[in-house]
Amino acid sequence: MTARLQAAPFDLAAELDGFGAGAGAVVTFQGLVRDEGGRLTALEIEHYPGMTERKLAEYGAEAANRFGLSDWLVIHRHGTLRVGEPIMMVATASRHRLAAFQGAEYLMDWLKSRAPFWKREITTDGPGEWVEAATCDEDALSRWNRG
Repeated sequence: MTARLQAAPFDLAAELDGFGAGAGAVVTFQGLVRDEGGRLTALEIEHYPGMTERKLAEYGAEAANRFGLSDWLVIHRHGTLRVGEPIMMVATASRHRLAAFQGAEYLMDWLKSRAPFWKREITTDGPGEWVEAATCDEDALSRWNRG
C-alpha cells in the first residue's frame, strides 16, 4: 500500500509486477496529459512536499478500509510534463472486481478534486492560467458522500 510522488516517469508494467499478489481482481488507471484545444504543450504541476504524500496516503487508507482492498498504489508526478506523458496512476487489488473498481474510482475522484496539487497550463503562447477544479470532478466526488 503505497503513495508516491516523483518527477521522473514511471513504467506502468514494472509498477504492476507483483502488485496485488493473491487478489482476485486488480484494476489500474493511468492518466495522461491531454490537449483538448490544440494549444497545450505542457502542464506544470506543483505540490507541498510532505503534505501531499500524507494526503495521498490518507486517501489510500480510506479506500482500503471502505472497499476492503488488499493493496493499493498511487503514483503522481510533478514538475513540467509534456502532452501525452503519464501524469499519474492508480492501482487497486481486492478479492472481488467490484471492490477493486470502486476503490480505483474513489481514489481517482479524490485525486481529481481534493489532492493538493496546483496545475498550470503551458500553451503555445507561454505559461497560462492555473487550472481550477472542474464541476464534474466535484460532482463525481459527491457521490461517495451519499447514504
